[in-house]
Amino acid sequence: MTGNGLPPRRKARRRMVAVVLLVALAVIAAGLTLMISLRPNGSPGAVTQTASPEPDAASTPASPTPPTPDATPTTTPTTEPSLVPPPEPSPTVPGTTTAAPPALPFPEPLLGQDITSIPGAGKQIALTFDGGANAAGLQSILSTLERENVRATFFLTGTWAAANPDGVARIVASGHRLGNHSMTHPAFTQLTDPIIADEIGRAESAIVAAGGSPRPFFRFPFGDRDARTINTVNGLGYVPVRWSVDTLGWQGTSGGMTRESVLQRVLGGLQPGGIVLMHIGSNPDDGSTLDADALPLVIEGTRSAGFGFVTLDALLAG
Repeated sequence: MTGNGLPPRRKARRRMVAVVLLVALAVIAAGLTLMISLRPNGSPGAVTQTASPEPDAASTPASPTPPTPDATPTTTPTTEPSLVPPPEPSPTVPGTTTAAPPALPFPEPLLGQDITSIPGAGKQIALTFDGGANAAGLQSILSTLERENVRATFFLTGTWAAANPDGVARIVASGHRLGNHSMTHPAFTQLTDPIIADEIGRAESAIVAAGGSPRPFFRFPFGDRDARTINTVNGLGYVPVRWSVDTLGWQGTSGGMTRESVLQRVLGGLQPGGIVLMHIGSNPDDGSTLDADALPLVIEGTRSAGFGFVTLDALLAG
């Protein structure tokens, strides 16, 4: 026995057992460390999951990562509520008001129409003259209107205004009203909306350059129009104005018309608020100016029938 009371052989066995236990504990610890390092996310107890093709709505992040361009869903996607918050309303600044849309330059009831008469005008008519060919009858017309103290409305093409700027100035100086008759006098139903806008815009520019203003009155060349072209003209700030009677003086003597036939067409078509169509220029074949020649008789006969005269501004009073 040794000094601690145990035989030397037993003491040696205890030391051997202790060494074996230490080695075993070291092996177990190393194994545990290896297992922990192999778990997902490096945390004990984590469980590996199979990714689903569509995220769960409850776990969808506020800003989801968009799918790759070539990703093809295997099922029909369902519409999910937008995750983008609605825009905040603009704060109202004290002392300011919301700008209203620009007002129409003519009464709203005139929208969508090609006007053939003046509502509520009573026993008055409007004399209107188209200018597109030449100015052969202008001086005679202006002289008659001045002498009879009658004001009329002149629908001018941009081409006419550019060729007769002094004529535009004389019409305006005499107190008459102007209207837009397009730039080159085409058939409008054959034009696209952008070309219509160009025709009207260029005519307006030419008339304004000569010292006049055609707004808001427009007359379709040849009277050619439909619902689309009327709406397009309205959108450009114009109201189309047609007529209730055409004198047909533009047909000239070569077309079988005379000064007396012009007069009878006007008197036969008199109606409250009527709009009479006449022309400034001469017939291109015979050079006659029947509307200008018949105008004194037209004014006299109209007054004898109990009618007076107004410009198309009477349309804007409604």
